[in-house]
Amino acid sequence: MNKIKEFLIPFIGLKLGKHHFEYQISNAFFEIFDYHEFNNSNIKVNVVLEKKSTMLELAFKHKGTVNVPCDMTNEEFDLPIKGNMKLIVRFGEAFNNDNEELLILPHGEYQVDIAQYIYEMIVLSVPLRRIHPGVKDGSLNTEALTKLKELTVKELKKESKEEQKEENIDPRWDKLKQLLTDK
Repeated sequence: MNKIKEFLIPFIGLKLGKHHFEYQISNAFFEIFDYHEFNNSNIKVNVVLEKKSTMLELAFKHKGTVNVPCDMTNEEFDLPIKGNMKLIVRFGEAFNNDNEELLILPHGEYQVDIAQYIYEMIVLSVPLRRIHPGVKDGSLNTEALTKLKELTVKELKKESKEEQKEENIDPRWDKLKQLLTDK
């Protein structure tokens, strides 16, 4: 948990106004939360803390890439992600983080831990269906796709099937069809 100290912001010594913080997130950050969905990650997080006399306002923004397997082909690719989030920190009698946009810290607290908020913001910005861009535009060539193309069943000639059907038609049906059209 030593790594998480980097995400503690001591606001007690800060002057009123805006303060900027920047973090570079890699897979080591996600290992703290025992989250292993990403093969690799390179995300830049900017946090703007605006200290006011009675509360704090935090604005989070992130942008970067996570390396994930494609849900259709299982090929790994870099998925670009970005997002933002706002958080208001107020002071009260007891700690309360039930609301996702409001954090209540007890009076006398001197720092705020933003690691959990960064983690949730990044994980929630990854789409549920992760599809390789090569699948969308048809440019993806993999061993699996090549093997599937080799093993596809070749279609029989449609002409030969139609010719066989025409030869097997009973001439009595033609007479019955004429009765329907004679009306």
